[in-house]
Order: sequence, then C-alpha cells, then structure tokens
Amino acid sequence: MIIWRFHLTAKKQKYKQMKKILIVDDEPNIVMSLEYTFKKKNFEVYIARDGGEALHIAKEKIPDIVLLDIMMPNVDGYETLKKIKSNKSLKGIKVVFLTAKNKASDIEKGLQMGADKYITKPFSVKKLVLEINELLN
Repeated sequence: MIIWRFHLTAKKQKYKQMKKILIVDDEPNIVMSLEYTFKKKNFEVYIARDGGEALHIAKEKIPDIVLLDIMMPNVDGYETLKKIKSNKSLKGIKVVFLTAKNKASDIEKGLQMGADKYITKPFSVKKLVLEINELLN
C-alpha cells in the first residue's frame, strides 16, 4: 500500500512541475513538430490556430509561455500579444514570437510591443527548446 501511495504522489508532483506552453500557429507541420518536441520535454502543451483561440486558451489555462506566430487568420500575433500584455491575469506570461517576418523593423516592433524573444523561421528546434528553457528559468 505504501509503495502505491508514493507512486501516485510522485506522479502528481511531476504533473504539478510541468511547464505549460501554448503554441499558436496556423501551419499544421510546425504545430505537430513543436507539440511532439515539447511533450517529450515534459511540457503540458496547448494548441491554437489563431489569436482568438489563443486568447481563449490562455485565459483558461494560464500558460507559462506562449509561442506565437505573427501572420495568422482572424487575430494576428501582434494583436494577440497586445491583448495578452494588457490583461491583468495574463500579462506575466512569457511570449516568444516564432515567425517568418525577419526584417529588422519587424523584430524591433515585436520586442517593443513586449515579446520576450523574437525567433525567425526557419528555426532550429533544439535551439528553440534551449531558448524556451532559458526564459522559464
């Protein structure tokens, strides 16, 4: 009995320690790759296909970090970031832009708006995981 109880307690503690990541991108191949990678790294992963869906999930799950594309249908990444940073319960969430917009002016705009990091596509998944872990520690 004691062994079983310890096992359940250890499992609960591991679950509590999992970091939550919200991946927001309308490109299915990127989403699948990142979801697989971050689940393997013991993240609790949530997926949104546009900014509106992302805001709904963020309010409900309060992730530790959001990976956010800029060019998406309906609500784009800039508007999504603005709404996250202006919401009292969400403004502490780390936000990383992960986007094909690679001009210096785009990068500057994203960082000035409050993004914690700006990473351009194509990207190294290994480097992205390191950047995310660095931001969360």
